[in-house]
Amino acid sequence: MDLTVDAMGDKCPIPVVKAKKALATIDTGTLEMLVDNETSVTNLTNFAKSQKCEVASEQLGEEKYSVKIVKTEESGAVAVQGGAGVGPRVVVVPSDVMGHGDDVLGDVLIKAFIFALTQQDDLPDSILFYNSGVKLTCEGSPVLEDLNKLANAGVEIFSCGTCLKHFDIEDKLAVGAVTNMYVIVEKQIQAGIIVRP
Repeated sequence: MDLTVDAMGDKCPIPVVKAKKALATIDTGTLEMLVDNETSVTNLTNFAKSQKCEVASEQLGEEKYSVKIVKTEESGAVAVQGGAGVGPRVVVVPSDVMGHGDDVLGDVLIKAFIFALTQQDDLPDSILFYNSGVKLTCEGSPVLEDLNKLANAGVEIFSCGTCLKHFDIEDKLAVGAVTNMYVIVEKQIQAGIIVRP
């Protein structure tokens, strides 16, 4: 079965999310992704390789690219990290931006990171927010919808009470529960995998 998905105008990580969902609907065949930038081409190429699929890309015009992902019977047998016996998967979010150097870019990246978490086959067991990261769990946060999806799927979401008090937003918490440093440390010590954006 062959399938074409238009991801023109979609920002990272949406083209990869669309590709993942589309690949899941076909047993074998070619998925053609249409995108408008080279970054998406690179991301889709890397994704296809991670799924053990064949991949080829070409530029169709100015700001128009085609990425063809071929799914065979051998494709898709991907090892999943964090399997049985490894321990809980914990994400720690110490800031309301991702990375250092440019907070405007960091704001875009943290939104993409939280959204990408919702698209994983294996969700984290817990997400720990501290320092300015607690702002993401409060009223007006641009990622509240995604955090609520994660909470509804059973992911524990904890925000540091000392941090909420420091920023004077204790009464603004909109998702998850208030916690303390003891629990934040305990969750990380017991974790099998810790992810920090």
